[in-house]
Amino acid sequence: MCVQRNLRVCWYASVQLFAVFAFAPCGGYWGHLQVSVDCGNETHSNLGININFTYPFRLREVSFDVPTCEGQKQERLHLDGDFSSSSEFFITIAVFSFLYSLLATIVHIFFQNAYHENNRGPLVDFMVTVVFSFMWLVSSSAWAKGLSDVKVATDPDTVVLLMSACKVQTAKCGSVYGPVWSSLNSSVVFGYLNFVLWAGNVWFVFKETGWHKGGAVRYPTLAPEKQVTGFKQRTYNQGSFDQPAGGFSRTGDLSQSEYSQVGNYTSVECLFVSLPITNFHNLRFIFQN
Repeated sequence: MCVQRNLRVCWYASVQLFAVFAFAPCGGYWGHLQVSVDCGNETHSNLGININFTYPFRLREVSFDVPTCEGQKQERLHLDGDFSSSSEFFITIAVFSFLYSLLATIVHIFFQNAYHENNRGPLVDFMVTVVFSFMWLVSSSAWAKGLSDVKVATDPDTVVLLMSACKVQTAKCGSVYGPVWSSLNSSVVFGYLNFVLWAGNVWFVFKETGWHKGGAVRYPTLAPEKQVTGFKQRTYNQGSFDQPAGGFSRTGDLSQSEYSQVGNYTSVECLFVSLPITNFHNLRFIFQN
């Protein structure tokens, strides 16, 4: 039913859905991991150190307190890394993609005639589609790399190495559980799927532009009526000169008087060019003189 009504509207609706599936899991992510530090003394140990982090993954701003295994003293540590640039770039492209597809849906439903007026709508749509195809590829690749770095920085085994207490032989450090990455993995997958959607639509949008339609009429040919008319006109012009040899007597006299003093090849050539050669009588008249 959707395809029968408007294929373009259905495509933009699917783009909106895929864009939401891309930025929603990333923008609303909340990660949690837990590590433990056993100092050999129950009062100095902490077997449940909770560490939370969220979008936009500025991990160096995430702090947590851990025991030092030196009495009741504790130290405050921070996670390593700042991966906000790749995640925010990915979210920005996804949000703008959603907004543009929503606007394009409204235009195709309510302003179809204005969209095709002067071919401006298809041209703008084509250029925007190319830009979004490229930006989805770049942002998805950047976020895939950023997510890989986030996983390394928030790995419980990596966090344990930041604690000074874990460098003491008498202390025992370990991970209780780590973050769940399924939602962030799905955001990367939907990012690449959005690239496939936009890139696959480039050709279909290009077919609606004047660039594609203008290629077929780049070298226009004359219409049959014009060709026939031109042929008749040339026939009429030729027929107007089909007169007996005597009809050119004045022209012949004028030519003889005008070229009598010049008897070289140049005069014959000029006369040959100046007079219209329309039949055999004109040609014989030229060479006789």
